[in-house]
Parts: sequence; structure tokens; C-alpha cells
Amino acid sequence: MADSLIRIINLWILFPIGLFFRLILIFSVLLIIRRLYVYGKKRSKVAVVVLGDVGRSPRMSYHSVSLASHGFDVTLVGYAGSVPHPLVLESKKIRLQFVKEAHVTRGYLPIFTKLELKIYTSCVSALLYKSHITATYNTTYLLLQNPPCIPSLAICCFLSVCNGSKLIIDWHNYGYSILALSLGENHLMVKVAKCQKVRIVSKRAYLMYEEIFGQLSSGNLCVTKAMQEHLFNKWNISADVMHDRAASIFRKLDNEERHKLFLRFGEDYPEFATPGKGESRFTHMGELGVSMKSDRPAILISSTSWTEDEDFSVLLEALQYYEENTSLDLPNILCVITGKGPQKSYYQKQIAAKNWKRVEIITPWLEASDYPKLLGSADLGVSLHTSSSGLDLPMKVVDMFGSSLPVAAINFNCLSELVQHNVNGFVFENSAELSKQLVNIFSDFPQDRTTLNRLSKEVEKFRNITWNEAWDKNVLPLFKR
Repeated sequence: MADSLIRIINLWILFPIGLFFRLILIFSVLLIIRRLYVYGKKRSKVAVVVLGDVGRSPRMSYHSVSLASHGFDVTLVGYAGSVPHPLVLESKKIRLQFVKEAHVTRGYLPIFTKLELKIYTSCVSALLYKSHITATYNTTYLLLQNPPCIPSLAICCFLSVCNGSKLIIDWHNYGYSILALSLGENHLMVKVAKCQKVRIVSKRAYLMYEEIFGQLSSGNLCVTKAMQEHLFNKWNISADVMHDRAASIFRKLDNEERHKLFLRFGEDYPEFATPGKGESRFTHMGELGVSMKSDRPAILISSTSWTEDEDFSVLLEALQYYEENTSLDLPNILCVITGKGPQKSYYQKQIAAKNWKRVEIITPWLEASDYPKLLGSADLGVSLHTSSSGLDLPMKVVDMFGSSLPVAAINFNCLSELVQHNVNGFVFENSAELSKQLVNIFSDFPQDRTTLNRLSKEVEKFRNITWNEAWDKNVLPLFKR
């Protein structure tokens, strides 16, 4: 029994750890040799790294575009998948470097073992394959999105030390808080990541992974003032706040643009179509041009990654209440939920089981160029993002505000930094509150848009500060130090 236990420990713990550190040693020697060989003055070059789908990482894409506009040569490193942002593809100073994602497909393995294997395979990929990290050679700065933090945070710290580049971390959230959603707060791996004192075979307590490597950075950015305070008070990390801002492609569409969009969408989604020639379900082409129909449904839109930090049962319950409300003559609602993610099929089954007459729901995946157009054509946005840490803000609301679209958002700790109740949107605690808000907003829609127009005017104040203006003020100084 003891021999079997020793073999298991050697196979699953000691061997992977030993292999990992041997790879680090070999790679360190190779990096030193390379640095001696290419020794010379560095160019103004930045590697922007995100351990995720580049096409679904708007903030890092915007960083890349802004850096390129200021003369930096940018290499954007991440996973292939969705089509990257058009501004990224158009820039001659941005090079895309795709990394092969590590997959662990054995369904019978425990989730903890799967995570371990994925960490090891990610480390091996990043350290062995030169094409994956060529972008960090001879760079002046390395800008990393966190999370995900394992293993990218440790590897980027390591590379910045070996390469002499300055590591800047853009804190979107905390890795341990997202991990807790999947494993549970009391899981051993979560406790290790959160730096709680945990006894593992009489070994010493572990320090927080993100805290250790976060303090090795040369600079830090974060998405909220609440996160800025938390980073400093808990970990003594000073960060500059860069609130998300929508790109210039997000704007409100005019009637003619909406008409063309609805006609095109109607080819794939009958919910947008109508039998009449030159008409959509929402717009009509007449002698004087395009006009909006007086009996059109309201368009409710939400985007999601279909993850654990967004409970879409809240929206479904609110729409159920709306459907069952017979006391008022309410308009129909077309609810569009766009995005990809692990829980999409789960909610699609629930939606398919509904037999609603007043409410329709579709769940398309929109291309990067169509998503802002649909936001600019909608009547109200909905956000169910609650934040695993309570310290980040939903990017979807930023995009909606960029399209002059008022938002109803579920409440959490720092939401007030973006959405103010009954000022530029509505804040709700549960499905009942959201249902009441929908009834109040759409009770005389579309003839009476008083509430929506009032909220839209306040949203315009948010749009007055552009991403470029905020970036030049809050981020550019980090790349001039």
C-alpha cells in the first residue's frame, strides 16, 4: 500500500513539478544565450498578452490599437477563435501571434486533476514552443491581462525578468474569485490561490499566487476605483484606474441603417422579418424614407459569455412575469441574447420549453461588426453580470452606453461607478424588480418613449469621454516611464 502511494505521489506530483522546473532551467539558459546574441538597443515594442480568445478580448484589443496609434510596434498574443476586432486587423503596426490552447478532454478525470493537467500543458506549451513567446523577445513592455492568471502571470513575470522588459498587469478581476465559481470557496485549490493557511501533508502555508507575482510588476492598471483600493489595501499594489470605454464603432443607428440591418437579419432569423416587400418587422420603407412601425415589438438585448457569474434565470423569470401580466396592454418583446459559453445549451433548453406569445427569445452569435449595430438598434439593454469579486464592471454595459442604449443591470458592489439607478439606467435586485421595470418602461411603447429618452440623454454624458481621451490620460504615462 505504501509503495503504491509513493508511486502515485511521484507520478502525479513530483514528476510534473520536477519537469516544470527543469524546463524553466533549460529555458533560462536559452534566453540568456539569446539575449547575449541579440544584445542591443530595444525598439518601442509591446507584447500584449491575453490567455484567451483574442476576438473576445475587446479591452486588450483597444489597448493594442491605442499603443499602435502612438507609434509602438505591438504583438497581440492569445488564442485564435473569434474574428479579431476590425481596428486590430486594419492596423499595420499590430501583429497577431496565436498560441495553441491546451485542451484536456478526458471526461472521467476530477476537475482538480484536469486543472493541474491544463496548467502543466500550458506551461510546457509556453516554455517549449518558440513561436508562442517570440513576441516577448526584445520588447520594451509586456502588457498582460489578468485573469486568467495560471500560468500566464508567473510565466510573464519570468520572461520580463529574463528579457529585461517592463511588465504591466491590467487587472480585470481576480483569478481566485473566478476559480471559486467553478470549484467552490472551500476547495483546496481555491484556498491555495487565496493564500489561506492550508496544511498539505504538513507543508508550510502557501502565499497568494496573484499577490506574489502581482508585486513583481513594473506597473498596474485596473478597471474600477474599488479594485484600485483593494489592490493597495490588501496587497500594497498601486494601480491606475482605466474605466472601460466603448470604441467609436458603438453608436446609435439611424432609421435607414436599422432598416438595412433588420432586413439582413431577417434572412437568418424570422423574428426580424415580415412578408411585406421593403419592410421588416420593425421598419417600413415609404415615399419619405424609412420609418419605425408604430406596432413594432421592443428589442431587449443582452450579451453574455454564459458563465456562472451571470444567472439568466433572473431574466427568464422576469420575462415570465411580463408574459403573464394581463392587466396592461403591453407590447411584444423580442429578446436577443448574444454570446458563446459553457452554459448556453443549458439555457437554450429552458427557452425552448417556453410557450410564450408576447415574448420571443433568440440566442445568435453575432460577428464583431454586427454586434455594435444591433446595440445601436435596440431599445433597452440588460446586464446580469454580478462579478465574482464584486470589483469589476461589465464591459457589455460600456458597449451599450457607447450605443446610447439605456441599461437595466443587476446590482452588485461597485456597479454605481457605471450605472446610476433612474439616472442613466435601472438597477434591480431580483427578477420581480426587473419585471416591474420592464412593465413601466414599455407600458405605452413605442408611442411613449419619455423614460427611455430621458435615460439616453444621461448616457450621452458617459459617451462624451472617449476611450482615446481616457487612455492617453491614464495609460500612456505607464509606457513613458
